[in-house]
Amino acid sequence: MQMFKNIKLGYYLLLAIPTWVSADVTEYQLENGLKLIVKEDHRAPVVVSQVWYKVGSSYEHNGITGISHQLEHMMFKGTENLGPNEFSKIIAANGGSENAFTGRDYTAYYQILEKDRLEVSFRLEAERMRKLVIDEAELIKEHEVVAEERRMRTDDKPQSLVREAFNATAFVNSPYHHPVIGWMSDIKNYKADDLRDWYQKWYAPNNATVVIVGDVQAEEVYQLALRYFGPLKAEVIAELKPQIEIEQRGKRTIEVRAPAELPYFMMGWKVPVVKTSDDSLLWETYALEVLAGVLDGGNSARFSRNLVRGEEIAASVGAGYNLFSRLADVFIVVGTPVKGKTVADLQQAVFVQIDKLKTELVSDAELKRIKTQVVANAVYERDSVSYQATQIGMLDTIGLDWQLSDAYVDNIQAVTAEQVQAVAKKYFIEQTLTIAELIPLSLDNNQQSQQAGDNNAH
Repeated sequence: MQMFKNIKLGYYLLLAIPTWVSADVTEYQLENGLKLIVKEDHRAPVVVSQVWYKVGSSYEHNGITGISHQLEHMMFKGTENLGPNEFSKIIAANGGSENAFTGRDYTAYYQILEKDRLEVSFRLEAERMRKLVIDEAELIKEHEVVAEERRMRTDDKPQSLVREAFNATAFVNSPYHHPVIGWMSDIKNYKADDLRDWYQKWYAPNNATVVIVGDVQAEEVYQLALRYFGPLKAEVIAELKPQIEIEQRGKRTIEVRAPAELPYFMMGWKVPVVKTSDDSLLWETYALEVLAGVLDGGNSARFSRNLVRGEEIAASVGAGYNLFSRLADVFIVVGTPVKGKTVADLQQAVFVQIDKLKTELVSDAELKRIKTQVVANAVYERDSVSYQATQIGMLDTIGLDWQLSDAYVDNIQAVTAEQVQAVAKKYFIEQTLTIAELIPLSLDNNQQSQQAGDNNAH
Protein backbone atom coordinates (compact mmCIF):
# COMPACT_ATOMS: atom_id res chain seq x y z
CA MET A 1 0.00 0.00 0.00
CA GLN A 2 1.28 3.44 -0.91
CA MET A 3 0.34 4.84 2.47
CA PHE A 4 3.11 2.77 4.06
CA LYS A 5 5.83 3.75 1.59
CA ASN A 6 8.03 5.08 4.39
CA ILE A 7 8.29 1.76 6.20
CA LYS A 8 11.70 0.20 5.67
CA LEU A 9 11.48 -3.26 4.18
CA GLY A 10 15.08 -4.10 4.96
CA TYR A 11 14.21 -5.38 8.41
CA TYR A 12 16.49 -7.40 10.62
CA LEU A 13 17.08 -10.91 9.23
CA LEU A 14 17.91 -12.42 12.60
CA LEU A 15 17.09 -15.78 14.10
CA ALA A 16 14.59 -15.43 16.91
CA ILE A 17 16.20 -15.71 20.33
CA PRO A 18 13.23 -15.70 22.72
CA THR A 19 13.77 -14.31 26.19
CA TRP A 20 11.17 -16.76 27.54
CA VAL A 21 9.40 -19.82 26.18
CA SER A 22 6.71 -21.95 27.85
CA ALA A 23 4.36 -24.57 26.47
CA ASP A 24 2.29 -22.03 24.52
CA VAL A 25 3.80 -18.60 25.25
CA THR A 26 6.94 -17.08 23.76
CA GLU A 27 8.43 -13.73 24.75
CA TYR A 28 10.85 -11.68 22.63
CA GLN A 29 12.73 -8.42 23.10
CA LEU A 30 13.53 -6.34 20.02
CA GLU A 31 16.72 -4.29 19.86
CA ASN A 32 14.75 -1.04 20.18
CA GLY A 33 13.26 -2.22 23.49
CA LEU A 34 9.83 -3.33 22.28
CA LYS A 35 8.57 -6.44 24.04
CA LEU A 36 6.59 -9.03 22.11
CA ILE A 37 4.60 -11.77 23.85
CA VAL A 38 2.93 -14.44 21.71
CA LYS A 39 0.49 -17.00 23.04
CA GLU A 40 -0.56 -19.67 20.59
CA ASP A 41 -4.20 -20.74 20.79
CA HIS A 42 -5.22 -22.77 17.77
CA ARG A 43 -8.88 -23.43 18.60
CA ALA A 44 -10.21 -20.88 16.08
CA PRO A 45 -8.65 -19.12 13.04
CA VAL A 46 -8.59 -15.71 14.73
CA VAL A 47 -5.95 -13.53 16.34
CA VAL A 48 -6.09 -10.77 18.94
CA SER A 49 -3.43 -8.10 18.52
CA GLN A 50 -2.86 -5.64 21.36
CA VAL A 51 -0.35 -2.82 21.86
CA TRP A 52 0.08 -1.71 25.47
CA TYR A 53 1.80 1.53 26.48
CA LYS A 54 3.06 2.16 29.99
CA VAL A 55 1.12 5.38 30.49
CA GLY A 56 -2.28 6.19 31.97
CA SER A 57 -3.92 8.64 34.33
CA SER A 58 -1.56 7.72 37.19
CA TYR A 59 1.30 9.14 35.11
CA GLU A 60 -0.36 12.56 34.88
CA HIS A 61 -0.11 15.67 37.05
CA ASN A 62 -2.42 18.58 37.86
CA GLY A 63 -3.32 20.64 34.83
CA ILE A 64 -3.14 17.78 32.33
CA THR A 65 -5.36 15.17 33.98
CA GLY A 66 -7.06 13.00 31.38
CA ILE A 67 -4.46 13.72 28.71
CA SER A 68 -3.70 10.01 28.25
CA HIS A 69 -7.36 9.41 27.45
CA GLN A 70 -7.46 12.41 25.12
CA LEU A 71 -4.39 11.09 23.30
CA GLU A 72 -6.14 7.73 22.90
CA HIS A 73 -8.84 9.56 20.93
CA MET A 74 -6.26 11.38 18.80
CA MET A 75 -4.56 8.11 17.87
CA PHE A 76 -7.43 7.51 15.43
CA LYS A 77 -7.22 10.99 13.86
CA GLY A 78 -4.42 10.52 11.38
CA THR A 79 -0.70 9.91 10.91
CA GLU A 80 1.89 10.93 8.34
CA ASN A 81 0.42 8.35 5.94
CA LEU A 82 -3.15 7.89 7.21
CA GLY A 83 -6.04 10.32 7.16
CA PRO A 84 -8.47 10.86 10.04
CA ASN A 85 -10.34 7.63 10.90
CA GLU A 86 -8.59 5.77 8.05
CA PHE A 87 -7.07 3.35 10.56
CA SER A 88 -10.53 2.12 11.57
CA LYS A 89 -11.73 1.94 7.98
CA ILE A 90 -8.80 -0.30 6.98
CA ILE A 91 -9.41 -2.67 9.90
CA ALA A 92 -13.11 -2.87 9.02
CA ALA A 93 -12.30 -3.48 5.36
CA ASN A 94 -10.21 -6.45 6.45
CA GLY A 95 -13.11 -7.92 8.41
CA GLY A 96 -11.74 -6.95 11.80
CA SER A 97 -12.95 -5.05 14.85
CA GLU A 98 -10.87 -2.66 16.94
CA ASN A 99 -10.94 -0.29 19.87
CA ALA A 100 -8.80 1.16 22.64
CA PHE A 101 -8.99 1.85 26.35
CA THR A 102 -7.21 4.01 28.89
CA GLY A 103 -6.82 3.07 32.54
CA ARG A 104 -4.97 4.39 35.53
CA ASP A 105 -1.81 2.44 34.67
CA TYR A 106 -1.90 1.86 30.91
CA THR A 107 -3.30 2.71 27.50
CA ALA A 108 -4.01 -0.17 25.12
CA TYR A 109 -5.09 -0.56 21.49
CA TYR A 110 -6.43 -3.80 20.06
CA GLN A 111 -7.77 -5.50 16.97
CA ILE A 112 -9.51 -8.85 16.48
CA LEU A 113 -8.80 -10.24 13.03
CA GLU A 114 -8.75 -13.35 10.90
CA LYS A 115 -5.33 -14.90 11.52
CA ASP A 116 -3.96 -14.08 8.05
CA ARG A 117 -4.65 -10.36 8.60
CA LEU A 118 -2.22 -9.85 11.49
CA GLU A 119 0.18 -8.03 9.18
CA VAL A 120 -2.46 -5.33 8.66
CA SER A 121 -2.55 -4.69 12.40
CA PHE A 122 1.24 -4.47 12.67
CA ARG A 123 1.50 -2.09 9.70
CA LEU A 124 -1.06 0.26 11.18
CA GLU A 125 0.14 0.13 14.80
CA ALA A 126 3.77 0.69 13.81
CA GLU A 127 2.67 3.67 11.73
CA ARG A 128 0.93 5.42 14.60
CA MET A 129 3.47 4.42 17.26
CA ARG A 130 5.91 7.05 15.99
CA LYS A 131 4.18 8.98 13.17
CA LEU A 132 1.03 10.38 14.72
CA VAL A 133 -0.09 13.78 13.44
CA ILE A 134 -1.93 15.89 16.01
CA ASP A 135 -3.92 18.46 14.09
CA GLU A 136 -5.24 21.50 15.95
CA ALA A 137 -8.61 21.39 14.20
CA GLU A 138 -9.09 17.70 14.98
CA LEU A 139 -8.12 18.32 18.60
CA ILE A 140 -10.71 21.07 18.97
CA LYS A 141 -13.40 18.65 17.78
CA GLU A 142 -12.19 15.91 20.14
CA HIS A 143 -12.18 18.35 23.07
CA GLU A 144 -15.96 18.48 22.88
CA VAL A 145 -16.25 14.74 22.25
CA VAL A 146 -14.32 13.96 25.44
CA ALA A 147 -16.11 16.69 27.41
CA GLU A 148 -19.45 15.17 26.38
CA GLU A 149 -18.16 11.72 27.31
CA ARG A 150 -17.35 13.04 30.77
CA ARG A 151 -20.79 14.62 31.10
CA MET A 152 -22.53 11.38 30.13
CA ARG A 153 -20.39 8.98 32.15
CA THR A 154 -19.70 11.06 35.26
CA ASP A 155 -21.38 14.43 35.64
CA ASP A 156 -24.86 13.09 34.83
CA LYS A 157 -24.45 9.85 36.80
CA PRO A 158 -24.74 10.30 40.58
CA GLN A 159 -22.94 7.07 41.46
CA SER A 160 -20.05 8.00 39.18
CA LEU A 161 -19.81 11.36 40.93
CA VAL A 162 -19.60 9.51 44.25
CA ARG A 163 -16.83 7.25 42.97
CA GLU A 164 -14.87 10.26 41.70
CA ALA A 165 -15.30 12.09 45.01
CA PHE A 166 -14.37 8.94 46.91
CA ASN A 167 -11.08 8.52 45.04
CA ALA A 168 -10.24 12.21 45.39
CA THR A 169 -10.78 11.88 49.16
CA ALA A 170 -9.20 8.47 49.78
CA PHE A 171 -6.03 9.32 47.83
CA VAL A 172 -4.19 12.50 48.73
CA ASN A 173 -0.86 12.35 46.91
CA SER A 174 -1.26 9.09 45.02
CA PRO A 175 -2.10 9.80 41.37
CA TYR A 176 -5.12 7.55 41.80
CA HIS A 177 -6.62 10.77 43.16
CA HIS A 178 -7.36 11.85 39.56
CA PRO A 179 -10.18 10.47 37.39
CA VAL A 180 -9.03 8.62 34.30
CA ILE A 181 -11.09 10.86 32.04
CA GLY A 182 -9.67 13.96 33.74
CA TRP A 183 -11.18 17.01 35.40
CA MET A 184 -13.37 19.06 33.07
CA SER A 185 -11.25 22.22 33.34
CA ASP A 186 -8.20 20.25 32.18
CA ILE A 187 -10.09 18.54 29.35
CA LYS A 188 -11.08 21.91 27.90
CA ASN A 189 -7.59 23.37 28.01
CA TYR A 190 -5.21 20.86 26.39
CA LYS A 191 -3.20 22.41 23.59
CA ALA A 192 -1.92 20.52 20.57
CA ASP A 193 1.64 20.85 21.88
CA ASP A 194 0.59 19.27 25.19
CA LEU A 195 -0.61 16.20 23.29
CA ARG A 196 2.47 16.15 21.05
CA ASP A 197 4.78 16.27 24.07
CA TRP A 198 2.85 13.49 25.85
CA TYR A 199 2.91 11.34 22.73
CA GLN A 200 6.61 11.86 22.16
CA LYS A 201 7.35 11.13 25.80
CA TRP A 202 5.52 7.82 26.16
CA TYR A 203 4.64 6.36 22.76
CA ALA A 204 7.80 4.54 21.81
CA PRO A 205 8.80 0.92 21.22
CA ASN A 206 10.80 0.78 24.45
CA ASN A 207 7.68 1.76 26.40
CA ALA A 208 5.37 -0.71 24.67
CA THR A 209 4.41 -4.36 24.82
CA VAL A 210 2.78 -6.08 21.86
CA VAL A 211 0.63 -9.06 22.88
CA ILE A 212 -0.61 -11.57 20.31
CA VAL A 213 -2.97 -14.43 21.17
CA GLY A 214 -4.56 -16.72 18.63
CA ASP A 215 -4.04 -19.16 15.79
CA VAL A 216 -0.49 -18.09 14.95
CA GLN A 217 3.08 -19.38 14.98
CA ALA A 218 5.33 -17.47 17.36
CA GLU A 219 8.31 -17.33 15.00
CA GLU A 220 6.21 -15.92 12.15
CA VAL A 221 4.78 -13.24 14.46
CA TYR A 222 8.29 -12.35 15.57
CA GLN A 223 9.42 -11.86 11.98
CA LEU A 224 6.43 -9.59 11.33
CA ALA A 225 7.29 -7.58 14.44
CA LEU A 226 10.86 -7.19 13.26
CA ARG A 227 9.64 -5.96 9.90
CA TYR A 228 7.23 -3.32 11.13
CA PHE A 229 8.27 -2.41 14.68
CA GLY A 230 11.99 -3.18 14.41
CA PRO A 231 12.96 0.01 12.48
CA LEU A 232 11.24 2.33 14.99
CA LYS A 233 13.56 4.39 17.15
CA ALA A 234 13.56 4.13 20.91
CA GLU A 235 12.84 7.15 23.09
CA VAL A 236 14.30 8.42 26.35
CA ILE A 237 11.48 7.44 28.72
CA ALA A 238 10.86 9.63 31.74
CA GLU A 239 11.50 8.14 35.15
CA LEU A 240 8.42 8.11 37.35
CA LYS A 241 8.62 9.43 40.89
CA PRO A 242 7.32 6.97 43.53
CA GLN A 243 4.22 9.00 44.60
CA ILE A 244 3.56 6.68 47.51
CA GLU A 245 0.31 7.55 49.26
CA ILE A 246 0.81 9.21 52.66
CA GLU A 247 -0.32 7.39 55.75
CA GLN A 248 -3.99 7.89 56.54
CA ARG A 249 -4.49 8.82 60.20
CA GLY A 250 -8.24 8.73 60.58
CA LYS A 251 -11.59 8.09 58.95
CA ARG A 252 -12.47 10.39 56.08
CA THR A 253 -16.08 11.11 55.09
CA ILE A 254 -17.55 13.10 52.24
CA GLU A 255 -21.05 13.92 51.05
CA VAL A 256 -22.10 14.29 47.44
CA ARG A 257 -25.40 16.05 46.77
CA ALA A 258 -26.82 15.39 43.32
CA PRO A 259 -30.19 14.73 41.67
CA ALA A 260 -30.91 11.04 42.17
CA GLU A 261 -33.72 8.63 42.95
CA LEU A 262 -31.96 6.63 45.69
CA PRO A 263 -29.21 7.17 48.25
CA TYR A 264 -25.94 5.34 47.78
CA PHE A 265 -22.62 4.96 49.55
CA MET A 266 -19.11 3.81 48.85
CA MET A 267 -16.64 2.88 51.58
CA GLY A 268 -13.11 1.63 51.26
CA TRP A 269 -10.02 0.67 53.23
CA LYS A 270 -6.40 1.07 52.13
CA VAL A 271 -4.93 -2.31 51.22
CA PRO A 272 -1.81 -3.64 49.50
CA VAL A 273 -1.74 -5.09 45.98
CA VAL A 274 0.56 -7.69 44.44
CA LYS A 275 2.88 -5.02 42.99
CA THR A 276 3.40 -3.28 46.35
CA SER A 277 3.60 -6.34 48.61
CA ASP A 278 6.72 -7.90 50.04
CA ASP A 279 7.18 -11.49 48.94
CA SER A 280 6.60 -12.68 52.49
CA LEU A 281 3.21 -10.92 52.58
CA LEU A 282 2.05 -11.66 49.06
CA TRP A 283 -0.50 -14.12 50.45
CA GLU A 284 -2.42 -11.16 51.91
CA THR A 285 -3.50 -9.95 48.48
CA TYR A 286 -4.97 -13.34 47.59
CA ALA A 287 -6.63 -13.59 51.00
CA LEU A 288 -8.29 -10.23 50.31
CA GLU A 289 -9.42 -11.58 46.95
CA VAL A 290 -11.04 -14.57 48.66
CA LEU A 291 -12.53 -12.27 51.30
CA ALA A 292 -14.21 -10.28 48.52
CA GLY A 293 -15.72 -13.54 47.33
CA VAL A 294 -16.98 -14.37 50.81
CA LEU A 295 -18.84 -11.07 50.95
CA ASP A 296 -19.93 -10.75 47.33
CA GLY A 297 -19.35 -13.99 45.47
CA GLY A 298 -22.81 -14.55 44.03
CA ASN A 299 -26.29 -15.18 45.42
CA SER A 300 -25.03 -17.43 48.21
CA ALA A 301 -22.39 -14.95 49.42
CA ARG A 302 -22.90 -13.17 52.74
CA PHE A 303 -24.01 -9.77 51.47
CA SER A 304 -26.69 -11.21 49.21
CA ARG A 305 -27.76 -13.90 51.66
CA ASN A 306 -27.82 -11.74 54.79
CA LEU A 307 -28.41 -8.14 53.73
CA VAL A 308 -30.50 -8.43 50.57
CA ARG A 309 -32.61 -11.52 51.29
CA GLY A 310 -32.16 -12.01 55.05
CA GLU A 311 -32.51 -8.63 56.71
CA GLU A 312 -33.94 -7.10 53.52
CA ILE A 313 -32.01 -3.95 54.29
CA ALA A 314 -30.12 -3.59 51.00
CA ALA A 315 -31.55 -3.05 47.53
CA SER A 316 -28.02 -3.77 46.33
CA VAL A 317 -24.66 -4.21 48.02
CA GLY A 318 -21.29 -5.35 46.71
CA ALA A 319 -17.59 -5.60 47.41
CA GLY A 320 -14.59 -5.33 45.12
CA TYR A 321 -10.82 -5.44 45.14
CA ASN A 322 -8.26 -5.20 42.35
CA LEU A 323 -5.11 -6.99 43.44
CA PHE A 324 -3.37 -6.13 40.15
CA SER A 325 -2.74 -2.38 40.30
CA ARG A 326 0.53 -0.51 39.84
CA LEU A 327 0.09 1.34 43.15
CA ALA A 328 -1.53 0.50 46.49
CA ASP A 329 -5.31 0.55 46.24
CA VAL A 330 -8.52 0.22 48.25
CA PHE A 331 -10.94 -2.58 49.12
CA ILE A 332 -14.38 -1.17 48.29
CA VAL A 333 -17.90 -1.82 49.51
CA VAL A 334 -20.86 -0.09 47.83
CA GLY A 335 -24.55 -0.21 48.59
CA THR A 336 -28.04 1.21 48.25
CA PRO A 337 -30.56 0.69 51.08
CA VAL A 338 -34.13 -0.42 50.44
CA LYS A 339 -36.87 2.16 50.80
CA GLY A 340 -37.59 2.79 54.43
CA LYS A 341 -33.96 2.21 55.45
CA THR A 342 -31.13 4.72 55.55
CA VAL A 343 -27.54 4.62 54.36
CA ALA A 344 -26.53 4.56 58.02
CA ASP A 345 -28.67 1.47 58.58
CA LEU A 346 -27.02 -0.38 55.70
CA GLN A 347 -23.53 0.73 56.66
CA GLN A 348 -24.06 -0.61 60.16
CA ALA A 349 -25.20 -3.94 58.72
CA VAL A 350 -22.08 -4.06 56.56
CA PHE A 351 -19.87 -3.41 59.59
CA VAL A 352 -21.56 -6.32 61.36
CA GLN A 353 -20.57 -8.60 58.48
CA ILE A 354 -17.02 -7.24 58.52
CA ASP A 355 -16.75 -7.78 62.28
CA LYS A 356 -17.83 -11.41 61.88
CA LEU A 357 -14.91 -11.95 59.52
CA LYS A 358 -12.61 -10.65 62.25
CA THR A 359 -14.02 -12.77 65.06
CA GLU A 360 -15.15 -15.99 63.35
CA LEU A 361 -13.27 -18.22 60.95
CA VAL A 362 -14.88 -18.83 57.59
CA SER A 363 -16.09 -22.43 57.58
CA ASP A 364 -14.36 -25.04 55.45
CA ALA A 365 -17.50 -25.51 53.36
CA GLU A 366 -17.90 -21.80 52.68
CA LEU A 367 -14.22 -21.37 51.87
CA LYS A 368 -14.34 -24.30 49.48
CA ARG A 369 -17.42 -22.91 47.74
CA ILE A 370 -15.87 -19.47 47.33
CA LYS A 371 -12.63 -20.90 45.98
CA THR A 372 -14.52 -23.11 43.54
CA GLN A 373 -16.44 -20.11 42.24
CA VAL A 374 -13.35 -17.89 41.95
CA VAL A 375 -11.45 -20.61 40.13
CA ALA A 376 -14.42 -21.37 37.85
CA ASN A 377 -14.65 -17.71 36.87
CA ALA A 378 -10.92 -17.62 36.14
CA VAL A 379 -11.11 -20.72 33.97
CA TYR A 380 -14.16 -19.41 32.13
CA GLU A 381 -12.49 -16.06 31.41
CA ARG A 382 -9.41 -17.78 30.03
CA ASP A 383 -11.57 -19.40 27.37
CA SER A 384 -11.57 -16.03 25.62
CA VAL A 385 -8.52 -15.17 23.51
CA SER A 386 -9.18 -11.47 24.14
CA TYR A 387 -9.18 -12.00 27.90
CA GLN A 388 -5.97 -14.02 27.73
CA ALA A 389 -4.26 -11.22 25.84
CA THR A 390 -5.60 -8.56 28.20
CA GLN A 391 -4.36 -10.42 31.29
CA ILE A 392 -0.88 -10.79 29.82
CA GLY A 393 -0.71 -7.18 28.67
CA MET A 394 -2.07 -5.71 31.88
CA LEU A 395 0.28 -7.65 34.15
CA ASP A 396 3.34 -6.89 32.06
CA THR A 397 2.49 -3.20 31.71
CA ILE A 398 2.09 -2.58 35.45
CA GLY A 399 5.48 -4.21 36.04
CA LEU A 400 4.51 -7.74 37.05
CA ASP A 401 5.40 -11.11 35.60
CA TRP A 402 2.61 -12.06 33.18
CA GLN A 403 2.98 -15.65 34.39
CA LEU A 404 1.16 -14.57 37.56
CA SER A 405 -2.01 -15.12 35.55
CA ASP A 406 -1.19 -18.82 35.41
CA ALA A 407 -0.35 -18.86 39.14
CA TYR A 408 -3.59 -17.12 40.15
CA VAL A 409 -5.60 -20.30 40.69
CA ASP A 410 -2.90 -21.97 42.79
CA ASN A 411 -2.52 -18.82 44.92
CA ILE A 412 -6.27 -18.67 45.55
CA GLN A 413 -6.41 -22.38 46.44
CA ALA A 414 -3.64 -21.87 49.01
CA VAL A 415 -5.59 -19.27 51.06
CA THR A 416 -6.68 -20.45 54.51
CA ALA A 417 -9.54 -19.36 56.75
CA GLU A 418 -6.96 -18.03 59.22
CA GLN A 419 -5.46 -15.82 56.50
CA VAL A 420 -8.87 -14.39 55.59
CA GLN A 421 -9.44 -13.53 59.25
CA ALA A 422 -5.94 -12.04 59.53
CA VAL A 423 -6.37 -9.58 56.65
CA ALA A 424 -9.82 -8.59 57.90
CA LYS A 425 -8.34 -7.71 61.29
CA LYS A 426 -5.31 -5.96 59.84
CA TYR A 427 -6.84 -3.83 57.10
CA PHE A 428 -10.51 -3.24 57.92
CA ILE A 429 -9.85 -0.58 60.53
CA GLU A 430 -11.37 2.86 61.01
CA GLN A 431 -8.04 4.66 60.67
CA THR A 432 -7.77 3.82 56.96
CA LEU A 433 -11.49 4.02 56.13
CA THR A 434 -12.98 6.50 53.66
CA ILE A 435 -16.75 6.85 53.19
CA ALA A 436 -18.55 8.77 50.46
CA GLU A 437 -22.34 9.16 50.58
CA LEU A 438 -24.76 10.26 47.89
CA ILE A 439 -27.51 12.49 49.27
CA PRO A 440 -30.27 12.59 46.63
CA LEU A 441 -31.66 15.90 45.46
CA SER A 442 -34.98 16.21 43.66
CA LEU A 443 -34.86 15.07 40.05
CA ASP A 444 -37.42 17.77 39.22
CA ASN A 445 -34.94 20.43 40.29
CA ASN A 446 -32.32 18.92 38.00
CA GLN A 447 -34.69 18.96 35.02
CA GLN A 448 -35.63 22.57 35.72
CA SER A 449 -31.97 23.62 35.90
CA GLN A 450 -31.21 21.78 32.63
CA GLN A 451 -34.14 23.51 30.90
CA ALA A 452 -32.96 26.89 32.19
CA GLY A 453 -29.49 26.14 30.86
CA ASP A 454 -30.90 25.22 27.46
CA ASN A 455 -32.96 28.41 27.35
CA ASN A 456 -29.95 30.50 28.26
CA ALA A 457 -27.92 28.76 25.56
CA HIS A 458 -30.44 29.86 22.91
